[in-house]
Amino acid sequence: MAQFIQRSHEDKSGIRDELISGLLATQATTSPKYLYDALGSKLFEAICELPEYYPTRTETAIFDAHADEITASVGSGRTMIDLGAGNCAKAARLFPVIQPAHYVPVDISVDFLRDSVETLQQRFPAMEITALGVDFSRPFALPENVQPQQRLFFYPGSSIGNFTPAEARAFLRGLAASCGADGGLLISVDLVKASDVLDAAYDDALGVTAAFNLNLLNHINRELDADFDIRQWRHVGFFNPALSRVEMHLEARTALTVKWRGGKRDFTAGERIHTESSYKYTQPQFVALLEESGFTGVRVWTDPRGWFMVCHARGQRKGD
Repeated sequence: MAQFIQRSHEDKSGIRDELISGLLATQATTSPKYLYDALGSKLFEAICELPEYYPTRTETAIFDAHADEITASVGSGRTMIDLGAGNCAKAARLFPVIQPAHYVPVDISVDFLRDSVETLQQRFPAMEITALGVDFSRPFALPENVQPQQRLFFYPGSSIGNFTPAEARAFLRGLAASCGADGGLLISVDLVKASDVLDAAYDDALGVTAAFNLNLLNHINRELDADFDIRQWRHVGFFNPALSRVEMHLEARTALTVKWRGGKRDFTAGERIHTESSYKYTQPQFVALLEESGFTGVRVWTDPRGWFMVCHARGQRKGD
């Protein structure tokens, strides 16, 4: 039987304060985690099916091509902690080979996660599942029934790119300490490649990524009682080679004023809200980042074009 623990609702005032602080900053910004409400999560599922969006199918191909090697490196019968689990499909694809003893999907989108877990439990009725609805980008405690031994943190989809390199190092250090010497991390990362490939992946011809980005404004309206009108904004997505990251923005089509309970902001025509950054790494850069964060024994698998990378690394030894 699946157990569901919801913690993401505990800090509504913190969410409000974070959003307002970002909107009032000199360069207006929001955290990418606010892209993933229930509708946003479904739109991202659609993005993963687009021909321009190579990460999902490339990652899947790596797991398929190197399943035996990855399984030998990771081991079986572990507690699999799936960070940003979404629809749980990526983890479930690995269940037959990794055979986790306990599956712990973690996601900020509570309703979406709950529906995903109910479906997953029907497919794997004998598996112990403990779902955790929480913002894992902030420090959080795992439930007591998640044993400290034999932990495998699973972080697919190159979501680590949403952190700045400094933030990623701090986040990875926390994982290294949490999984211990007998645990590890299975993580995917998007690699630097031609700008036109990256631009198309984050600004598709069908406009699904645009809808995904614009839906953020609906989410903000609910959280802040704001009056964003999505018709007054356009999606902008591009690769910034100087910072080695793809950036997503929402750009005001005209001069306008947005109001929310207790505040407002005037936007000039063309002014942007920075909604997401996705940092891209070279293979040596990311392996070095893992090692600097306390992981050891890093193993790497890539696709033939060298567009994407899957890594397995062992955790931090006691006393390190």
